[in-house]
Amino acid sequence: MVSNKVEVKNQQGFTLIELMIVVAIIGILAGIAYPSYQDSIKKSRRADAKGALMGFANAMERYYTENNSYCGAAVTDATDCPAATGAPTIFSTTSPVDGGSALYNLTIASATATTYNLRATPTGPQAGDGLLEINNTESRGRWDRNNDGDTTDAGENTWD
Repeated sequence: MVSNKVEVKNQQGFTLIELMIVVAIIGILAGIAYPSYQDSIKKSRRADAKGALMGFANAMERYYTENNSYCGAAVTDATDCPAATGAPTIFSTTSPVDGGSALYNLTIASATATTYNLRATPTGPQAGDGLLEINNTESRGRWDRNNDGDTTDAGENTWD
């Protein structure tokens, strides 16, 4: 005798709705995580520029020890100190200093025989992050957090 019964197996798996919910949750998490990741990348690049600026300051001190003046450390090689600004001849002109795409341009913003002010200006993917500065009397520099070109604003007096 032939049976007309059809055996129904209990199939297990995910429905399309369940998969769409998982994809939506992953999208929401990615939307939250990506900006945080970008912020972390920007902070690490800024930290590298701070280190480069500190190395630049050390190079300026070595230059002063050898020449008894900070004048002449820039590309202009001017003996007239107010004109002795611009790209350095004694240190890398960009950060990162070990090569790669320039994220900050390092310059001598001002120099006299006994003082200097060094600047790291963001470029490329760091553009708009605010410049970094350090001078001969500081052990830590200043960061232009609000990117208005002035590092003397309230709250912008340290690199923290």
